[in-house]
Amino acid sequence: MEAVLSLAIGIVFGAGIWLVLRPRSFQVLVGLMLMSYAVNLFIFAMGRLAVDRPPITRAGTVPDPAALADPVPQALVLTAIVIGFATTALYLVVMIGARGLTGTDHVDGEEPEA
Repeated sequence: MEAVLSLAIGIVFGAGIWLVLRPRSFQVLVGLMLMSYAVNLFIFAMGRLAVDRPPITRAGTVPDPAALADPVPQALVLTAIVIGFATTALYLVVMIGARGLTGTDHVDGEEPEA
């Protein structure tokens, strides 16, 4: 299972890098989003993925760390998702403004000559 997850993370991150290197602004934005999703999956994987384990103990029981899920990676990924939405919205506004000023959506501001 770890090999499948690491392969999926590598493929998503590689696709993100490929899109970041494209000449259009929207492709760069999608590439950045894919890279952030891959990093979020990586953080989840490093936080010991567990199924049907509570993140906190019940009242009156002795805490057993082996029986609990680690809540820190979940909190980190949740924070990363919120920050990712904010930066995506900011990048969209900048991209629309640059398109209006330059008349093109190329990253370098020039249409390629045919």
